[in-house]
Amino acid sequence: MSAPVRTVDPETTAAAAAAECFERDIGSLVVLEDEAVVGIVTGMDLLELLGTVPEPESQPVRAAMSSPVVTIGPAQPVREAVERMREHGVARLAVVDDDELVGLVSTDDVIRYVPQLFHRYELPDGEAIERRYHVRDETAYEEDGWTFECTSVAEEEPSVGDRVEFTKVVDEEDVSAFAAASGDTNRLHLDEAYASQTRFGRRIVHGTLAGGLISAALARLPGLTIYVSQTLSFLSPVDVGERLTAVCEIVDSFGDDKYELTTDVFDADGEQIIEGEATVLVDAPPESARIELEPI
Repeated sequence: MSAPVRTVDPETTAAAAAAECFERDIGSLVVLEDEAVVGIVTGMDLLELLGTVPEPESQPVRAAMSSPVVTIGPAQPVREAVERMREHGVARLAVVDDDELVGLVSTDDVIRYVPQLFHRYELPDGEAIERRYHVRDETAYEEDGWTFECTSVAEEEPSVGDRVEFTKVVDEEDVSAFAAASGDTNRLHLDEAYASQTRFGRRIVHGTLAGGLISAALARLPGLTIYVSQTLSFLSPVDVGERLTAVCEIVDSFGDDKYELTTDVFDADGEQIIEGEATVLVDAPPESARIELEPI
């Protein structure tokens, strides 16, 4: 959300409100009356009013504002904001906490910070999917403490609805090895005394290291997975020693073995720490890599 929010009284003239928008380079104002949110007026609303009525300099904002205002709480997930915008056909929501205006969230805010939300969708309610559990032979080895699960809709090829999860603890050894391998020796990740003086007050895991669990999950999809693109939004820091789970799900197929997936990472409490989306190619694995199993 954007904060603080510029506000006006409903009796403020449209000319004064337009000047406020111009001087502060903002696209809208929230209208407050007795500290209650009663409307939102945009620059386009003001221009339309000023260009179509006589004596526009004396027209009040009340005549141009949109009302009632759709609101949302600051702790609500961004998905809920997007759904409310779509449901009510609005581009802005007033963010209200205990009846107090604390921010404004717009479609521009959503697009700027979490573009992948617009590419996500859920399967229609009531649509049953039969999933099958698979252990794949695409990885060279597994270690104790790593767990994964891959569920598929179809046996023959990757399909929308296929899902894979990979879980491991990101420990001290991982942080040190990643710093050496990547060259990212930022003291925030390696020096406790230094990190204690930062906004986090402690050392945290490299964001890219935490996001690397997504790559580990994708490696356990059926077939040979090849990255094409990846976007990530980091929602909260990760402490060294946390147990993380990457969850990837195919949400679209572009044809030619190319797929779009949601790619998220959660902590041990189920709190989402990374949100993203990826595009991958999924080729058939080489025949020589297939493991032959004899029935017992």
